[in-house]
Amino acid sequence: MTERFAFLEALNGTLTLREPMAKHTSFKIGGPAEAFFVPRTEDALCEAVRLAREAGLPCRILGNGTNLLVADDGVKGLVIALPGGLTDLRETPDGEIFCAAGVSLKALCTFAEERSLAGLEFAYGIPGSVGGAIYMNAGAYGGEIKNVLTRVRLLDPATGEVREEDADAMEISYRHTPFMQNGQIILGGYFRLTPGDRTAIRERMNELMGKRKASQPLTYPSAGSTFKRPPNGYAAAMIDGAGLKGTTVGGACVSTKHAGFVINQDRATFADVMGVIGIVREKVRDAYDTTLETEVEIWE
Repeated sequence: MTERFAFLEALNGTLTLREPMAKHTSFKIGGPAEAFFVPRTEDALCEAVRLAREAGLPCRILGNGTNLLVADDGVKGLVIALPGGLTDLRETPDGEIFCAAGVSLKALCTFAEERSLAGLEFAYGIPGSVGGAIYMNAGAYGGEIKNVLTRVRLLDPATGEVREEDADAMEISYRHTPFMQNGQIILGGYFRLTPGDRTAIRERMNELMGKRKASQPLTYPSAGSTFKRPPNGYAAAMIDGAGLKGTTVGGACVSTKHAGFVINQDRATFADVMGVIGIVREKVRDAYDTTLETEVEIWE
């Protein structure tokens, strides 16, 4: 065991050294994490963060890895993965659903549907974790996480404090939350849904999943929509309009099925994907005087 990560051995979780991040991202790209830790409990997560901070080690939090591109050189320091550990999912006495950050969005949506609770149908096909969905205010088909999120359970790494904050008091907007700047770690969220007809809820979930399968290149590894929606239109339409479908660098390619996706077509590297992103941003800027922002989180 590498000396600098020995403190993790005593914690309630699973530790792996030199873990390939390509195994943990939907892009199937990424070199090894120096240390990869899956805490089994919230307490173990908090203690791992505290000890890493005291040791001066970089520490990153990983959800399902579905909105993430990792460098081929890998990740220095500690990666803490929440799926497989933080899995609490339950109804609260006041009628909300509490869902820990490591639970998949699909599992949360199914849990709600089984209880005839409506409001999360839009999220059924989003492949990320609940923690990641809160972190980026995930959305689709006119719905957003912020519309059903009431409170967030979080860890402040600077103080070690675990607390719950009202979502209404946070500045949450399209693909933006304060967690992107403040370094606080999402442990879970509370969701307020509306009683509905279970059959109708299931039909809507299936309908939206069908739209996803019909319009998106789900047979190739990717990180979903590569770019955020610009204020003056839609990224996919601009990319298509600039004639960029099929643009290829190495094994990475702008999908010919949906221009908003950069896909791993054939053993793409981090540099391949970044090359495609660079070309797209340049050509769209030239054609539309618009600078596209990446929606994908990049670790390098």
